[in-house]
Amino acid sequence: MSTDTSTSGTSTSGTADPVHHLGMVGLGRMGGGMRDRLRRAGLEVTGYDRDPGATDVESLEALVAALPTPRAVWVMVPAGPITSGVITELAGLLEEGDLVVDGGNSKWTEDEEHAQQLAERGVHFVDCGVSGGVWGLEVGYGLMCGGAEDDVARMLPVFDVLRPEGPREEGFVHAGRVGAGHYAKMVHNGIEYGLMQAYAEGFEMLLAKDIVTDETGCFKAWTRGTVVRSWLLDLLVRALESDPGLKDIQGYVDDSGEGRWTVQEAVENGVPAPVMSAALFARFTSRQDDSPAMKAVAALRNQFGGHAVHAAGPSSGGGDTPDSTRPGATTGDETDAAHAGPTSGSADARRPA
Repeated sequence: MSTDTSTSGTSTSGTADPVHHLGMVGLGRMGGGMRDRLRRAGLEVTGYDRDPGATDVESLEALVAALPTPRAVWVMVPAGPITSGVITELAGLLEEGDLVVDGGNSKWTEDEEHAQQLAERGVHFVDCGVSGGVWGLEVGYGLMCGGAEDDVARMLPVFDVLRPEGPREEGFVHAGRVGAGHYAKMVHNGIEYGLMQAYAEGFEMLLAKDIVTDETGCFKAWTRGTVVRSWLLDLLVRALESDPGLKDIQGYVDDSGEGRWTVQEAVENGVPAPVMSAALFARFTSRQDDSPAMKAVAALRNQFGGHAVHAAGPSSGGGDTPDSTRPGATTGDETDAAHAGPTSGSADARRPA
């Protein structure tokens, strides 16, 4: 465990008892599953959520009143203004010696601000990156926390139930001072982006060659004994078995923020991160029906080399015309790039720029 003694990582909680009754704010897919896992293990949890069908109490005030002192409250709500709002409200309700854990996907730079805000009331703070998603209820959650050693030790009964079975160090880490947990989770998610993108590109390559007739079988065969086996690979096989070829899914991919933060941190610290960066940018590309940047590239190739462009239309970018290798040739109405209108960005594969 960390032995950092900086201001943001130092606790005066001393001999506070380990937590066996936890307050939980936010009972969605993750928070609700965590509450259930803790209860199954015999820990007492009082939860608050704005959803009347999920909450145990009617307000944050009622939640605080239901907890024994010194209290421990786990915040599991969307990162950003919502998390900050909950922590601000808790700062006005909790007392000296109480503890707040932010288990959401907050940016690590916000943790120090929240810790200082709570410290003004004598309330302690731990940040905890959580991985596991909807599967965590059954298999456990990977936990990465930051904060003072005393505060982390106080939460160990909770951490030990939430993490996967097995050695503690294989599912939990006290990564360092306040902010270290969310920083580690940010890097974790950047790695996740890269892994998913590699599997995705492999999937498209298998589809692109007609010599392969069982793409799903290839991925399933890799789940045992190969160097690329992983839980993510297991999940991809599961998806492919339920929807071969992924015909029911649109190729549009959101990002939740951690990937961007990871790339920004790589730039700030001079760390080469080509895989993570490319995976993030691939998600941006997925949201474009017709890339303006690739239109510009197609137009430029036509201007300097007479390379063909593909006229925009219902089939936007569907291969070469018979004469498309002829310098100056264009598709459709034979107009030049300045008058061709929007293009798909598809280039003539037989003529390099």
